[in-house]
Amino acid sequence: MKAWIAGTGSYAPARVLTNAELERMVATSDEWIRERTGIRERRIAATGEACSDLAAQAGKRALTAAGLAATDLDMILLATCTGDYPLPATACLVQHQLGATKAAACDLSAACCGFVYALSVADAYVKSGMRHVLVIGSEVMSAITDWTDRNTCVLFGDGAGAIVVSASDGERGILSTHLRSDGALCELIMVPGGGSRTPPSEKVLAERLQYIKMKGNETFKVAVRTLEEIARTTLTANGLRVEDLDLYVPHQANMRILKAVMDRLGLPIEKVLLNLDRYGNTSAASIPIALDEAVREGRIKDGSLVMLGAFGAGLTWASALIRW
Repeated sequence: MKAWIAGTGSYAPARVLTNAELERMVATSDEWIRERTGIRERRIAATGEACSDLAAQAGKRALTAAGLAATDLDMILLATCTGDYPLPATACLVQHQLGATKAAACDLSAACCGFVYALSVADAYVKSGMRHVLVIGSEVMSAITDWTDRNTCVLFGDGAGAIVVSASDGERGILSTHLRSDGALCELIMVPGGGSRTPPSEKVLAERLQYIKMKGNETFKVAVRTLEEIARTTLTANGLRVEDLDLYVPHQANMRILKAVMDRLGLPIEKVLLNLDRYGNTSAASIPIALDEAVREGRIKDGSLVMLGAFGAGLTWASALIRW
């Protein structure tokens, strides 16, 4: 029994925030942003549009692509670090919006690696007897972005992507998943205020601790090293080479990171899915959005060998290998 991807879907808010608009908000420029990140624009959720709303839209589209009804689902796994509330789990709100009356639902928090972590969990549940699991990555990163910090506000965007993971007796499916973490490096990317360590207070608001903080140079070095390492680990575990891949779908963090990883792996750009120029860094949503685009554009076909690679806060890094 294998777990295979029966359908994909994605959703992006209508509002587009361009680099030109950011030039009027902080001391930056379109040229500076494009050179250092590869980003031209990003999507921003509308007022009142929450993580669950984006997730439900992406989930509906994935279910349609899979030819399933919400009532067919056994579980909903939502990867996010920007849920609607501290509790309940945002996945439960999505379950209600979809009408998935027979599904269990919970959130999974691994920041930008969240989707691949959730995919790994779905793989295990399907292999243990579940029929259909909806895996969603949904983020409203604009809610935790400090729009006065020019080093971080240029990076992030909002969006959601989803897949249906179903049981299959065939050869295609998820071949392996590989998950790693190193909490010793947690301070490289974090939101320091608002949790039980530093609860909400006037001090948190005054010091803007409720927003994401990053140490960019240190993060870059670790991201490149770990993404290369886990990609090679994944290929070795399956007795494959880089040349065997049809498509590499990385977390869309920063073009400089991705180019460095491509150079180290010897991956031609034609075999890499890149869309961060239009979406920015959407954290857990970036890989499923990219997967859905690749499927709809015909870059992923039956039999394609696809590798996912992610790196994010935690620190966490993860990969998955899929025979489509």
